[in-house]
Amino acid sequence: MPIARFSPFELLLLKSRSQVDTATLLLLGWVLVHRQHVSEGQRRRRLAQVSAQFRHGHELGPIMSIAHSQDLHAIQLAAEVVRKECSRERSLSVMHQAITVATDDGELSLANHYILRFLADLLNVVPATLNTLFQELTGKPLRAPEDPSRDAYWQVHDPAYYAHKAEQEAQAAERAQAAQAQAEQQQRAKADKQHARAQRQQQKQQRKEEARQARQRAEQAQEHARAEQQRQEQARAEQARREHARRQQEQARAEQARRERYQRATNPPPPPDRTTRALAVLGLTPGASKTEVRKAYRRMAQLHHPDRFYSESEHQVALASARFQRIKNAYDYLMQTY
Repeated sequence: MPIARFSPFELLLLKSRSQVDTATLLLLGWVLVHRQHVSEGQRRRRLAQVSAQFRHGHELGPIMSIAHSQDLHAIQLAAEVVRKECSRERSLSVMHQAITVATDDGELSLANHYILRFLADLLNVVPATLNTLFQELTGKPLRAPEDPSRDAYWQVHDPAYYAHKAEQEAQAAERAQAAQAQAEQQQRAKADKQHARAQRQQQKQQRKEEARQARQRAEQAQEHARAEQQRQEQARAEQARREHARRQQEQARAEQARRERYQRATNPPPPPDRTTRALAVLGLTPGASKTEVRKAYRRMAQLHHPDRFYSESEHQVALASARFQRIKNAYDYLMQTY
């Protein structure tokens, strides 16, 4: 199990007879170390004088060492102890003592100006109460602290430093201007070099592009010539194929005509069979399909149906009925045999 390590101030609190008094001593010591033009001996004598009635029971040296170390954790812990263990009157008493040791010589240092406001915030003392306490103890109002980050502060408190600072700023501005001019010159020289290098690169790239385009044009011309030669060869081959096919067709037709003449000479045509006669009734030639038979039947039936001749003589109606019956018989026969 790790051993707990205590800070120097926490050890003082553990040894103290009165933790509130020890915490108050640290807060007052923090104010004293920020007094200007005061020796360490004077600080310790003033702290001993203020704490004559305290019951802490330990020396003041460790307290002053912690105050000099600017240990804000210890200072915040001290303020917490005072705020937790003391009443509002005791918190006001601590602020009273802090204001007193901060303004013994009539002057309030800039650091103590901020420290008093910080202690008031830690001890829950509102700004209005702090201003009232300061007015009662010093006869002067607690004005807003000066801002050391502003030039106006150093013009008042250290004119020589401000003049030296202004001279340094002017020299720095001159050096910055000279450096800027040199940087601009170097930048221009660099830009000129980059521009020249870019131009050379562009020219080189342009020459490469022109050579590539020339090679591409030559390759395209060769490809075009090869394609044209191939098309001519294909055209000649196609023409030869068509000529060969034409001769074969002519030979086939001549052979077919010869065979037909031979067949007609040797074999007279047989009489037409029933299928041929049925197709002839429907106005069709041999080889007609079943679909063509249906279409022909519908067309012939519409043209020769007996109902179309109801206004004619009985002889005309009988002829129409005979034609329609012949058409229907031919259709029925073809549907059965196909």
